[in-house]
Amino acid sequence: MKGWINYYGHFYKSELQRLLNYLNLILKSWARQKFKKLRGRKVRASNWLGRVTKTVPNLFAHWQLGVRP
Repeated sequence: MKGWINYYGHFYKSELQRLLNYLNLILKSWARQKFKKLRGRKVRASNWLGRVTKTVPNLFAHWQLGVRP
């Protein structure tokens, strides 16, 4: 995935930024469905994902490149 991000980002940086932000949005949605305490709470899910990025910053390739929620 990292190679694809580097290649695609070379030609379409702004579009890649939008795509990776959308991926973070999908992760927030997944967390709200996965954990009962986050259901119906967008801000709490966003804060939870932010804590995960600080705890495990290398979990996803786009987080390693600095695109974090």
